Amino acid sequence: MFISDSVADVTSSDRGCESSSRKAGLEMEPVRPVPSVALGGTLKRCLDLIVALGALILLSPLFLLVTGAIKLTSTGPVFYGHKRVGFGGRTFRCWKFRSMITDGDATLDAYLATRPDERLEWERNRKLKNDPRITRLGGVMREYSIDELPQLLNVILGDMSIVGPRPVVWHELAGYGTSIRHYLRTRPGITGLWQVSGRSDVSFDQRVQLDTHYVTRWSLLLDCLIIFWTIPCVISAKGSY
Repeated sequence: MFISDSVADVTSSDRGCESSSRKAGLEMEPVRPVPSVALGGTLKRCLDLIVALGALILLSPLFLLVTGAIKLTSTGPVFYGHKRVGFGGRTFRCWKFRSMITDGDATLDAYLATRPDERLEWERNRKLKNDPRITRLGGVMREYSIDELPQLLNVILGDMSIVGPRPVVWHELAGYGTSIRHYLRTRPGITGLWQVSGRSDVSFDQRVQLDTHYVTRWSLLLDCLIIFWTIPCVISAKGSY
């Protein structure tokens, strides 16, 4: 079975992402209650630590190479940390290699002000195919998900998991509707069903469905399979922008 078929397998009862449920107050308080232990418990946490520590050791030369390349090609810090929503509604700083210019927000606002079609694309997906903020090196890193490698540190710290829903900010979580409770049950992941099902080729609503599908049908075997499926997806760069 090709993994992108999982989009169609998710039942309509998992949707619950209608715009009528987007309330501004949701950005201030997480939905309660949530379990005291994240999805998968000790088993999932052990897998996370084994994979993250092993990957950091194997990829340490790449970390050094990327660090040097960022320093040589643009001004600004090597790493970028953005606040995201984690397990139980706790916020954490999600680390990435910096792939954008340092005055990105102002650049994006000016860019979208004269491009209504791309503003709609941004409001719908929170992504742009032609993002003016991304550096040339950043585009290459994003294409092959190299920019996300520092999230291995988030995994070791316990903020994230190797496999899980894509980490979101509060205003994105508002789009999950009734599926918020599923997102809050687990740690966000470096990879997940969304990535092995097409990444940016998957709409936001489909991503919500995939995240719900993953949480409600989680198993250690599923995590191992997603990790395995992630490798060819990253190499092919399918759906990356």
